[in-house]
Amino acid sequence: MHDAVANKILAISGGVGGAKLALGLARVVEPARLTIVANTADDFEHLGLHIAPDLDTVMYTLAGLNNQQQGWGLADETWQFLEALQRLGGESWFRLGDRDLATHIQRSQLLAQGRSLSQVTAQFCAQLGVQPRLLPMSDDPVRTVVISDEGELAFQHYFVREQCRPRVSGFRFDGIETAQAQPELLALLQDESLAAIVLCPSNPFVSVDPVLALSGVRAAMIDSAAPVIAVSPIVSGLAIKGPAAKMMLELGVPVTAAAVAQHYQGLVDHFVLDQGDVTLTAEIERLGMAVAVTATIMNSLADRENLARFVVDVALGARR
Repeated sequence: MHDAVANKILAISGGVGGAKLALGLARVVEPARLTIVANTADDFEHLGLHIAPDLDTVMYTLAGLNNQQQGWGLADETWQFLEALQRLGGESWFRLGDRDLATHIQRSQLLAQGRSLSQVTAQFCAQLGVQPRLLPMSDDPVRTVVISDEGELAFQHYFVREQCRPRVSGFRFDGIETAQAQPELLALLQDESLAAIVLCPSNPFVSVDPVLALSGVRAAMIDSAAPVIAVSPIVSGLAIKGPAAKMMLELGVPVTAAAVAQHYQGLVDHFVLDQGDVTLTAEIERLGMAVAVTATIMNSLADRENLARFVVDVALGARR
């Protein structure tokens, strides 16, 4: 444990990239002091089940159950259900493994019984031995719609079924106007013992923006005494995981860490930059952010822990 961590840490995460840093934080911060809020705007109903891809990726990663090769899903997965579904002519484009299916069935049953997504997540985390608090961004449905040259696509249709091929021109978050932010998230943002708000290296447009777009969240982050620290998901002009670089290119945004920093301008106090992008330091500082440079690519568990320690150290040295 990182002995100096005496205050609370809030991490905002998407799927694979965010989950890596979330795991690092979970290993260097006392569990009672760490809260991770996962994006749920890419949740969707599929085969009558409520699927929560980012939430599950973070949960499986923190539980040590994730498939480390592909970054999503469960280790030692089998696919007999999917093969049988395919034989019957069912929709098999979204790969639901046999083990993973249990999560979605149980979640869907509990939600149908009137439990909230937060309550279900808390129950699953307790069953799986996940110690930090993991929260969905909202208990209300928010759904990312990708506006593309092939029309408007539900996020998973764009991301999985179409494999990110359509050209992107924008995004919309259906339900965001009426969705309430998870109450514990808002309470934590107003907590005087909050030491840092960490924006994990997740896609800024479709993983982090939905959380920030919830009523009251961005304003509460800006008002918080805790510094907001963003870790760049773009390193040397490439997205470490996922379609962020392709999206930026199609949106006419430079594929650089500096462009990510500009996207977060007015919110972020400290921007964590990979050492390969150190030449961008002055450009980012001109946006009004302090820049901290380290190795941000997390190939190993040690990499995850080292980056987490670095981020915590930045936070403790920067409490405003």
